[in-house]
Amino acid sequence: MSTVKLIAIDMDGTLLNEHSELNPATIDAVQAARDQGIKVVICTGRPLSGVSPFLKQLQIDGDDEYAITFNGSMAQTISGRIITSHTLTHEDYIDLEALSRKLGIHCHVESEDHIYTANRNISPYTVGESALVNMPIRYRAPGDMRLDMPVVKAMFIDQPELLAAAAEKIPQSFHDKYAIVRSAPYFLEFMNPNASKGAALKDLAERLNFTADNVMAIGDQGNDLSMLKYATNSVAMGNAIPQAKALAKFETKTNIEDGVAFAIRSWAL
Repeated sequence: MSTVKLIAIDMDGTLLNEHSELNPATIDAVQAARDQGIKVVICTGRPLSGVSPFLKQLQIDGDDEYAITFNGSMAQTISGRIITSHTLTHEDYIDLEALSRKLGIHCHVESEDHIYTANRNISPYTVGESALVNMPIRYRAPGDMRLDMPVVKAMFIDQPELLAAAAEKIPQSFHDKYAIVRSAPYFLEFMNPNASKGAALKDLAERLNFTADNVMAIGDQGNDLSMLKYATNSVAMGNAIPQAKALAKFETKTNIEDGVAFAIRSWAL
């Protein structure tokens, strides 16, 4: 008999197929889990606006359903009420934006509802992120940024090989000060040190009176490692990075082969 009461699922490369869409088999498996009273929580680097269209397809809504957004910087109800929030300061923004210029890498930051870039030649990866998460882009020179504007996370975005080379040159002081995760080959994300998918998932599970034994987590990338480490029933996708596969209890099929549906039906239901 499964003891799983909450299933935390990453989106890109996990829940969604190679076209960033939900497969019918995935929708059916999520519905089957919810029919058994299991909470299904999307855990993503995206803001809530980038999750909402898929939540509608999954028929998950209301103030007693949850999503973990911005890689764990926020946990929210689907209706938008913020449960936990760990953001960056204006000073963090200034330091990170300056570091990106020293390293020759594009950078943008995200508030709850906008993407801000100081790069006049806006990176195509920023444009791609904007389309992916349904958030408009605003160009702002660093001196024009409001001192009191909450920055949820900063992202270095560039060609994978440029980003990999730049990542090796990030001073240790930044590693000490921020949670830094590679969420895609072309995204390196900087967050409040208290922010991670794992920390947000643990906090949400405890609020719902669940333990790690009651939680299944499914993911594929570096930003999923903290939740795979927390959940007793950890699942790496067939297309996951080697670190995720090494950490997880189970390995499922790829996101192209309905790996999430296979995991839910094999180890949760």
